[in-house]
Amino acid sequence: MSQAQSILLESGTNELEIVTYTVGENLFSINVMKVREIINPFPVTTVPESHHAVEGVVQVRGEILPVINLATALNLKSIKPLDQTKFIISELNQMKVIFRVDEVHRIQRISWEQIDEPASLSMGLEETTSGIVKLDGKIILLLDYEKIVCEISGTGYDNKSLAGLEQKTDRAEKVIYIAEDSAMLRQILEETLSSAGYTKMNFFSNGAEALAQIEKLAKEQDEKMFEHIHLLITDIEMPKMDGHHLTKVIKDSEVMKQLPVIIFSSLITNELFHKGEAVGANAQVSKPDIQELIGLVDKLVL
Repeated sequence: MSQAQSILLESGTNELEIVTYTVGENLFSINVMKVREIINPFPVTTVPESHHAVEGVVQVRGEILPVINLATALNLKSIKPLDQTKFIISELNQMKVIFRVDEVHRIQRISWEQIDEPASLSMGLEETTSGIVKLDGKIILLLDYEKIVCEISGTGYDNKSLAGLEQKTDRAEKVIYIAEDSAMLRQILEETLSSAGYTKMNFFSNGAEALAQIEKLAKEQDEKMFEHIHLLITDIEMPKMDGHHLTKVIKDSEVMKQLPVIIFSSLITNELFHKGEAVGANAQVSKPDIQELIGLVDKLVL
């Protein structure tokens, strides 16, 4: 898959393209924007004492990349011999990894409105599922790849780096709305923002919920709405409405456009940064850089 394919969609349309694939008998998908390439597998060099889901590493065009066996990571049974599987080279959270899957099917364009939040339909994979989509009579799971990689690699969100952060009392007066579908990330953001002194936060599990509340404020308060909300932090990938579309709607509104918006996502890369710019985001931060996020919040609200 060429890099050009991954940036075809116009910003703010609330659409995405997904690559569907199977692991065992299960059908999954991954956002095309996270996919750099899909290749045939080749021998892996094992790494002693690595996580049980990490087969080892391979070299691709001069880069050493870890290979994660998704069947092992998800406690599923692969039904393909290793030489008949596929490698999905993915970039997220400022790192590249390879996911080994059984079979890759096709690319499909869908709307975020078609994606539901995880529920009992997740077939026991609720903890690693970020969304569910029903297409052609089939249930397709959109995995939380960031969580999978963080749990396997041991990397993630370190709020110890905030220990020496200067405390500013006026942070406590600012109201921050946060749109983030991951329960793990919502908890981490609440803990880290609170430790920095930002204690007034409202959380939403998708962009549609956040927009409904912000529009309600705008309708009831007009320009006085900014006494009740000072900043929005939004993820990009969320069921019902993504962060790019959410930002575009806000910035296209005469009343709401003054609201500062920070996009905090694993999809902030050099190739995709322009998408946030196109919809008018005030700032963009790549997960998991919490310290940079706090600095930008300070810059925009203090």
